[in-house]
Amino acid sequence: MKITDLLKKDTVIINLAATSKDAAIEEMAKKLDIAGRLNNFDVFKEAIIKREFQSTTGIGEGIAIPHAKTEAVKTPSILFAKSEAGVDYEALDGQPAHLFFMIAASAGANNEHLETLSRLSSLLMDATLRKNLLAAQSPEDVIRIIEAKEQEDDDHEEVNANKKDSDPLILAVTACPTGIAHTYMAADALKAKAKERGITIKVETNGSTGVNDALTAEEIDKATAIIIAADKQVEMNRFVGKHIIKVPVAAGIRKPDELLDCALNQDAPIFNVTGESSGNSEEAIVEGRFKEYFYKPLMNGVSNMLPFVVGGGLLIALSFLIGGINAEGPFAKALNVIGGGNAFALLIPVLAGFIAKGIADRPGLAPGMVGGFLAASGGAGFLGGLVAGFMAGYVVIGLKKIFSRLPQSFEGVKPVLLYPFFSMVTVGLMMIFVINTPVKLIMDGLTFWLNSLSGTNIIFLGILLAGMMAVDMGGPINKAAFTFGIAMIDAGHYAPQAAVMIGGMIPPLGLALATTFFKNKFTLAQRDAGKTNYVMGLSFITEGAIPFAAADPIRVIVSSVIGAAIAGGLALYFGCMLQAPHGGIFVIWAVHNPLMYLVSLVVGSVVTATIVGLWKKPLLIRMENNISTQK
Repeated sequence: MKITDLLKKDTVIINLAATSKDAAIEEMAKKLDIAGRLNNFDVFKEAIIKREFQSTTGIGEGIAIPHAKTEAVKTPSILFAKSEAGVDYEALDGQPAHLFFMIAASAGANNEHLETLSRLSSLLMDATLRKNLLAAQSPEDVIRIIEAKEQEDDDHEEVNANKKDSDPLILAVTACPTGIAHTYMAADALKAKAKERGITIKVETNGSTGVNDALTAEEIDKATAIIIAADKQVEMNRFVGKHIIKVPVAAGIRKPDELLDCALNQDAPIFNVTGESSGNSEEAIVEGRFKEYFYKPLMNGVSNMLPFVVGGGLLIALSFLIGGINAEGPFAKALNVIGGGNAFALLIPVLAGFIAKGIADRPGLAPGMVGGFLAASGGAGFLGGLVAGFMAGYVVIGLKKIFSRLPQSFEGVKPVLLYPFFSMVTVGLMMIFVINTPVKLIMDGLTFWLNSLSGTNIIFLGILLAGMMAVDMGGPINKAAFTFGIAMIDAGHYAPQAAVMIGGMIPPLGLALATTFFKNKFTLAQRDAGKTNYVMGLSFITEGAIPFAAADPIRVIVSSVIGAAIAGGLALYFGCMLQAPHGGIFVIWAVHNPLMYLVSLVVGSVVTATIVGLWKKPLLIRMENNISTQK
């Protein structure tokens, strides 16, 4: 859908009279209402303002794109407005907004709403377009300028589509364990840098909603090289014979220029049939094998387990809120059965199944889930599930090699008969007769040890787990602590997860407080991000602190780890326990001794905020130091 399909002359304001943000929203929404695009002016205006409370839509460069999706919209529309004087729209760069695009999307217009936002943001990156819009003297001028720009972009896409086969084509795949933020940030960074350099690129995202923009066999065949920026398993067999650049997803965000250079120069090993790459140094091979054979399959299991963890955990917490700590009453008991008796019962089978799938692709899923179920029912718990997942994956790899000697006529039988039967038999017998008993003893011993901890020992456990959550804020160390907490909930020990969750909440909350009380140490954009971090921290989304850590890693990470460790140690010192694995402050009713848990949370957040605030220099001093250094 083109912008000019939604933007018409009767929704253009050439001279915006408003001088404040609230007045600008009022004036633009009124124009849409007068043009007959709304069912209810008040409801639409409220939806626009509610969106602004989440984070400002002043994107910088003198542009604001207020938007809302609501039933108050009769006809999906875009309004354009121009202000000569400018309006303080709380933009990310602190500059007044002169160009406004208000998007009014109807309640069911999910894809159109997002696509229009994306297209608008992309077009407005062009400085010439912004200059032309500022010079527009009539609604007709505005429509003509935007139509010309859209046609120019369409022509550019057509040129790219008709490029010669000899022209470089770079492909990329981005994926992170949760598939929410980093996946799309890496994709956007690669596409933006490729566009800037005139490089043709296509990026496949493996996000929480599935695979988008999947790479085709024809594109892979034509590709000069393929960038894999991922922290979880992606389908690799399709890339055999191609130059593959494999990096963490963070590298896609931070180093898109370098990755594109490597791809253009084919400065990368060729992926071969065995799944190994030729042309690596010995050190790179060891690191690559660790990630390929252990870390990525594990993250594949964890990422697919998370929806069960979050959904089931929130249902358990809600059952406690309604029916008390014993979930008494029919409705509370039903919620507890759904969350704890069923969603949580699937955690270990799903974890094991998707670890195996990360190793051996689809044939590994069934034996992995069966092995995980046997681990759960046999008392081997999470540790047994991990063993089952890795064992199932490599059993299937072995079966693939064994059955590769069979005649071609057996190819259709392998995935539906041979792999499932022989892998399930092997994994099942190993779990029942070899794995479950010793692993159960280990899990029982670990549980006994944790239950026996008291005094200094339990405080140290809280310090360690909470500190781990703040070290890399969603990375491997964070995920290791989180997975351990889930394992302990499954084993019936609830103290570790109390430290894990409070440790994950401290970094964003501490930085939010720092931006509030030490304003002269942060830019306007960082202060705006700090407001969002209040919500992210309270929701147990540690990743909200990542932009601050990327800009100032030493101060932010050290301060976060100290605050988180103190909060975790205090929480376990006060005897706090948590039966819900996720949810942050919204599952406080699932915490044993909730008052002292809140006290620990406040203390840790204040410690982090104070250290960051005192350690960082005021912006003016930092700017003067930078100037002196440059001289």
